Amino acid sequence: MAEFDSLRTGTVGARAAQIDEGLRAYMNKVYGLMSVAMLITGAAAWAIAGLAVTSDATNAVAQIGADKYLTSFGALLYTSPLKWVVMLLPLGLVFLMSGMINRMSAAAAQLFFYVYAVVMGVSISSIFVVFTGASIATTFLVTAIAFASLSLYGYVTKRDLSAMGAFLMMGLIGIIIASLVNLFLQSDGLQFVVSVLGVLIFAGLTAYDTQNIKNTYLQHAANGDQEWLAKSAIMGALNLYLDFINLFMFLLQFLGNRD
Repeated sequence: MAEFDSLRTGTVGARAAQIDEGLRAYMNKVYGLMSVAMLITGAAAWAIAGLAVTSDATNAVAQIGADKYLTSFGALLYTSPLKWVVMLLPLGLVFLMSGMINRMSAAAAQLFFYVYAVVMGVSISSIFVVFTGASIATTFLVTAIAFASLSLYGYVTKRDLSAMGAFLMMGLIGIIIASLVNLFLQSDGLQFVVSVLGVLIFAGLTAYDTQNIKNTYLQHAANGDQEWLAKSAIMGALNLYLDFINLFMFLLQFLGNRD
């Protein structure tokens, strides 16, 4: 009997160690996918802004600052009706990917994620036109530190964060609607309120999503479906990527210095 108990204990311990190892590999993949997407977004935003703005008045369409002019491409992207497509396309692609993920292969989902990262880069490229490079870098550093702390909390905490998930999602829907309305109202007061709520909501979502990603793996690790786990990691990376981007953009409203 003692030998059986020892064998059973050893088997359970080995299984637990295997799950822990798998969880670490899974989370590393999630953060790795997110990091690559962040690099793609940053590179795309910087490149597009470089094409949209020039210091040469000869080929400029409009002056937007001291020795800073919009090119014809920049005017098309930021001042024509195309700007609405650029602003709203990332939101539409998120819903599209969420709806199609079960019918996509893991490789296709990963490619879609990276294409989405490029689109997001185009969408937020105007920050390089509006804000100084130093303030963008500073805000990015602050966001990275805050995100890492919140994600670590979500990973290690024993507190169940699922209860606040519904509240955060309602808040998210609220700020999306308010942001869309403010595209037409252009109210500074509403923008301030949305920015404050946005920082709080995406801070909470960072911790919540991290815990949810971890729990999702623990609940499904035993089924051994590697394709499903791969797609789950991609969706987890997308969620954390969106948390980071939105946290950064809302913080930029407070910390960014306008050029």
